Amino acid sequence: MNANATSDTSGILDEALQRLHAFGPERLGRLTNHGPMAVEALVHGGRAAVVHRWLDHYRAKLEDMPARVAPVTEGDWRAALGDPRRAADWIDHFERALDERPWQEVLAAWWPVLLPGIAGGSTHPVIRVGHAVRTLLGPGAQAAPRVAELAHGLGYWAARHTPLPDRTPVALPSPADAAVALDAVARIPDQDGPLPVRFAQLTTVPAWPAPAPGNAPGKKAPTPGKAPGTGPDAAPPEPAPDAARDRLGDLVAAAVHRYAALGHGDPIMLVHAATAPNAVLRTLPALPRALWAPSLDAAWAASAAVTAAYAPATPVTYENAYAEAGSSTFDEVFARAAAHGDDHTIKFADTALDVGGRTARAAALRGVELNPPAR
Repeated sequence: MNANATSDTSGILDEALQRLHAFGPERLGRLTNHGPMAVEALVHGGRAAVVHRWLDHYRAKLEDMPARVAPVTEGDWRAALGDPRRAADWIDHFERALDERPWQEVLAAWWPVLLPGIAGGSTHPVIRVGHAVRTLLGPGAQAAPRVAELAHGLGYWAARHTPLPDRTPVALPSPADAAVALDAVARIPDQDGPLPVRFAQLTTVPAWPAPAPGNAPGKKAPTPGKAPGTGPDAAPPEPAPDAARDRLGDLVAAAVHRYAALGHGDPIMLVHAATAPNAVLRTLPALPRALWAPSLDAAWAASAAVTAAYAPATPVTYENAYAEAGSSTFDEVFARAAAHGDDHTIKFADTALDVGGRTARAAALRGVELNPPAR
């Protein structure tokens, strides 16, 4: 992992986040504002010097914050959950909450509420939250723009909260690692159309990992503000959070490695099979350990869903990328992604950097090859 760990002391990250917070989380009614995630990844990868130039170019794609409808309150938040028209209302709600309580407390209270909707917004909201949490766990953590970024990420997630359809679990050979589990994901019958149409076709999912106790579909969402693991609607404590964290790391690595051979199926959408679970992995240190196993369950469901919706039937060889990866450091690979400029390519290279190793470097270079550069 890059030693910078978002340790920017120049103020560039905070300046960039302040610029971005004038804009909404989406554009054209459906496309995500990737700016906050990409600039955080650039700073983390040691490319702070290019952030404002990148943002000057990206600015043309952004739209103003959408109009507010009505404040989200303790009495009506359930009705507002998953309503994209309420994005600004939800961001306001989390800004107020973070003014009143420590950010870790707000995150822990809302994480189990938002987690079942991890697929919403093509998984971009949880990815944005993961980038925000990484800044808050690093040096300069309490800077106001970084706390505000968490409010924007959580607000976007609440507005786009979308549970996956119920799926029939399919048994896997025991023991099965993450790579075997992803290989066992059945492709949907018709890989065409937008993501909601594809996700609606999901009917099965490999049973990896085993469902966490109390995490069955249809369980009532916990009430924000209660301490995790308490109250009548709390899930039983999970005995092996460290194992859940390790499995989540294995899932991220497997999804990154698969992209090298399968990313051609949909070079943009398939990055989310890795970046979404990695966002969850980055968030775990800020969460109560009792939430780690349910987080693994949700991350697996999201990665498997993206895989089913977009993975091609046949892998391809990637000799050129693998050869180049053998003679390139990860700083050099990330510099290629930064120069390429595409937001998804930057974020995928950032996740591949977390994984490390030659195959991960090759996968990042495949992202550079497959995705069109920023224009």
